[in-house]
Amino acid sequence: MKLLAFDTSTESMSIAVGDGVRVWAHTGAGGAKASATLIPAILSLLGDAGLTLAGLDAIAFGRGPGSFTGLRTACSVAQGLAFGAGVKVLPVDTLLALAEEARHSQHANRVVAALDARMDEMYLARYDFSTDGAVLDAEPELLRPEALQVPPGWALAGNVFKAYSERLDAVLAPATLRIDALPTAAAMLRLAPGLIAAGHAVAADHALPRYIRDKVAKTTDERFAERAAQTATPP
Repeated sequence: MKLLAFDTSTESMSIAVGDGVRVWAHTGAGGAKASATLIPAILSLLGDAGLTLAGLDAIAFGRGPGSFTGLRTACSVAQGLAFGAGVKVLPVDTLLALAEEARHSQHANRVVAALDARMDEMYLARYDFSTDGAVLDAEPELLRPEALQVPPGWALAGNVFKAYSERLDAVLAPATLRIDALPTAAAMLRLAPGLIAAGHAVAADHALPRYIRDKVAKTTDERFAERAAQTATPP
């Protein structure tokens, strides 16, 4: 399969192009910067691979959860390129791409994938690769670090260790494998054939982001209440 994949759901922008044999990859700054650099980087990478948009079998993008701006950027670019080229779009869960990257790099067969959701919360999902393919163990959720539960024998992978190190230390077993990783476009290329075979590729106008959280910031009252709780003297 000839595929283009990209993800801008985190602080890193990841792009990859594959022709079924070789893979060309590019990384750059994510977040707001991705909106200006994503399309030029895609076209440059396609040129390096000697491929055209119209010659692709599908365009995959990281649909979320993740940065609201990043998800909208990736989805709109995927839709625009796919409309113009007349190809299908493959929305890929970012937590699945993260788990696949951990499986591929560290040979972890059971992965709890966690992305920093800011606001003292994490996006979380569990994937079991011990059988054929990735099996979603439970629906993705949004939770605080203190509520995290990693089953024995499972690895924890993601970008949450720096922000929540002490709080994770309090709930993780010492033997838990910790893998510092992000969702990558190369991981999406590895997942794409199976997802396409399962019927997950859609027309461009049916491709949508997956947010999980329905707001991007706490209200003024919520922030005030948190500060008051933190400074209150216990009875």
